[in-house]
Amino acid sequence: MSIATIDPTSGQVLKTFDELTDEQLDAALARAADGFARLRTTGFDERARWMSAAADLLDAERDDVARMMTTEMGKTYASAKAEVTKCAAACRYYARHAESFLADEPADAAAVGAIRAYGRYQPMGPVLAVMPWNFPLWQVIRFAAPALMAGNVGLLKHASNVPQTALYLDELFRRAGFPVGAFQALMIGSSAIDRVLADPRVRAATLTGSEGAGRSIAASAGRHLKKTVLELGGSDPFVVMPSADVQRAAEVATVARCQNNGQSCIAAKRFIVHADVYDAFAEAFVARMAALRVGDPMSEETDVGPLATERGRDEVAEQVRDAVDRGARVLCGGDPPERAGWWYPPTVVADLAPGMRMYAEEVFGPVAGLYRVSSYDEAIALANGTNYGLGSNAWTRDPAEQERFVTDLDAGLVFINGMTTSYPELPFGGVRNSGYGRELSAHGIREFCTLKAVWVGEGVAGPGAGAHSE
Repeated sequence: MSIATIDPTSGQVLKTFDELTDEQLDAALARAADGFARLRTTGFDERARWMSAAADLLDAERDDVARMMTTEMGKTYASAKAEVTKCAAACRYYARHAESFLADEPADAAAVGAIRAYGRYQPMGPVLAVMPWNFPLWQVIRFAAPALMAGNVGLLKHASNVPQTALYLDELFRRAGFPVGAFQALMIGSSAIDRVLADPRVRAATLTGSEGAGRSIAASAGRHLKKTVLELGGSDPFVVMPSADVQRAAEVATVARCQNNGQSCIAAKRFIVHADVYDAFAEAFVARMAALRVGDPMSEETDVGPLATERGRDEVAEQVRDAVDRGARVLCGGDPPERAGWWYPPTVVADLAPGMRMYAEEVFGPVAGLYRVSSYDEAIALANGTNYGLGSNAWTRDPAEQERFVTDLDAGLVFINGMTTSYPELPFGGVRNSGYGRELSAHGIREFCTLKAVWVGEGVAGPGAGAHSE
């Protein structure tokens, strides 16, 4: 297994890295255990100072970090800079709010015969984070910032094609002041994950990745009775109804499909449009998709860079070919250029039907599936007609219809008249095969905490005297 930076614009290997030996991995786990013993005894004020310092480092080093991410996975330089800024904001968010999110929760002391009763959140210990390459900084920070502020420590198994980003994160929190071992990047392959999860020093795991990877992590963690949080991607619907601002919807749809070169779990992928506005939306959407500029991701003129891996580009091309071979129509794009690197043009495919891979699978590239429906019920049935349930979009100016979409869309996130995105203030996660558990907001920081029940009496008699005990 190779851990390497490979330039997706050319396919050239820029730098390779050795995997940890068994002895080095064991030493890292020992440091994590020691780091947890120290970090859990610190106060929120101290952790907040360190987390704010990490945010300051991210802001100061934004351009260099963004350039590194663009080199490793091909996102545009502009979007990479925005990602770094977002990470700094998330660090500050949890520095400000962690203490209130984890404050003791009062219970009815009189009802349980106590003078005081409450729930207390306490950190679990070292948490293994298996993270993907598509948002190589943000995916990690949205786990690490709340986890460290709660007093947990992080062990990062990053994607093998973004090792320099992993090593940057390995140093970031130590440079900010966190104890040695509080956060470490493990240069290991997927085959070593089970060994890490089996180690009693590791208490939980989180993964953002494919459905297959999620099943594997969950099975391994289950064998060892370790908690998991899984975010496994999706095939998000983007529904446009007759009352929508069609031109605005088409404008946002283009960004929603091609953000991060189309490689986002919460990118809109299936565009479900009511027949009354289908032609107007399709015309505007296809024109905007065709006008996007594909090229050097470091250029300010570029809208869409290369896909991150050769395998990913080939998978997208095969999904489109399968649809066309089975009767779908390509309205724009569809022909990868003959050049070095892993490029695929913004593409819109119509007349999709059951049996085509694009109809049921997530397409992880700048390819949109366009569907015509004749009613709200048909739109909902199609929107919910996959195994996924991460994000969703609905465009309608009818208040009653908006409320119906909020209730009826079977997804972890519902955005009305706007593009699905993630915010530190909102819980993030999916349903069904898109995973379970939540990141971000107060819910995210509590996922890797133990909620301890506390009962305090007067010291005269034990709790519940004469009552049945369980």
